[in-house]
This record gives sequence, C-alpha cells and structure tokens, in this order.
Amino acid sequence: MNDNDTKRLSRLTAILTQLQTKRLLTATELANKFSVSIRTIYRDIKALEQGGVPILTEEGKGYTLMEGYRVPPVMFTENQANALILAEQLVLKTKDASFVKDYSDAIEKIKAVLGHNVKDKANLLAERTRFSQNINSEKNSNNLSDLQFALTNFCLTKIEYTNEANEITSRLIEPFALLSTHENWLLVAWCRLRNEFRFFRLDRIKKLDILTEKFTPHKMTLQEYFDRYY
Repeated sequence: MNDNDTKRLSRLTAILTQLQTKRLLTATELANKFSVSIRTIYRDIKALEQGGVPILTEEGKGYTLMEGYRVPPVMFTENQANALILAEQLVLKTKDASFVKDYSDAIEKIKAVLGHNVKDKANLLAERTRFSQNINSEKNSNNLSDLQFALTNFCLTKIEYTNEANEITSRLIEPFALLSTHENWLLVAWCRLRNEFRFFRLDRIKKLDILTEKFTPHKMTLQEYFDRYY
C-alpha cells in the first residue's frame, strides 16, 4: 500500500465517521476539511456507496446516511490488529502533519473497539517496533505475522537460521522486538543457544515453529534495551 492508498483509506474512514456524527454534509465541506477537490469527494462517496454504505443525496443540500444506519462494532483478529499497528508505524514516517493526525485519530477509534486483551498486545507491539520505510524492497519473508504473535504472547520460538557463512543452525529464541531497515526486517530476540540478545534477519529464517511453551517477559522497553546494550 503506497502513501496515496493509505491517505485515501484514512479519508474514507474519516468521511464515514463524519456522516455518522452529523445530520448533513456537503461535498464542499468535506473537500475543505480534507484539503482535496470536490471531484475527489464525489469519488470517495461513490466508493463508500459501492462498499454498501447507504448514503442518500439530498439535492442541493448534501449527503446523509440512511436513517438508522450505523457501522457495527468491528471485531479484529489479533493478527489484523497487529497489521494495523504496523501500518500506523509507516504512516508516522510521512512528512504531512495533518495526515499523520487524521490517521492517528482513525487508529484511536479502531483501538477503541478492540478487546482489552488484543488492545494490550497491540500497544506492546507498537512499543516494540521500529520502522523505516522499505516499501520498495523485495518481499523476502513470510514470518512477520507469526513473529508478531510470538512476541506479544511470549511464546518460545524455534527457528532454523542461516548465518553469513551460509551455515544452518537451530535456535530457541524469545522474540523481543522487530526493527525495519531499508533492506530487511530484523528480529531482536534472546537466543538460548548463545545466552544473549541477538539480531536475526527475517529473510534468513528458513523454518519457524511457535511453541506452546511460554517465556518470562523481558521487563524493559525497546529504548531501555538500546540504552543498556548499545
């Protein structure tokens, strides 16, 4: 998803929220609020209608939602909530302050409907993730979602890992944080083989198994980790 797609998704969400909180909205009001053209608002309204939102047009007055229509509470799976948190990290890198605010407001509304358990895990993941834009990099890992789950549920994880010398070793690790560089995702984890924290490149993890055994959470923030070890 590029910046334009993310901006539009944020705007569509915000338009729907506005329609639920106000009796009537004109295209001009919406265009001014989101700093886009009236034609863009027309396209956004059409997209919402095609998505099943019953928007009524009152000629010469504006748009309103069909009486009694409300968006039902959204139930996210844990993995979906984690994906939203990751998307938020990407959005926070944009240089458009107004867009960051709009998206952050939308994310707060989404977080409000999460169950307490999922919300706590999502907040932990947000604290344990550092993101640099690498959207143009080759997609070379299928393990990110599984590692997010292991990190937030404190699951001991077994991996087969290829090092720089192209040697494969089996490791038992305790996932702690996820870092994105311009080229690769890195996992910070306590390695039971080396008895210390290590970095693991996700593209070098050849096999991953999340075990049922839990590990004791490491009682420090990501910043405290950097302060302590670097």
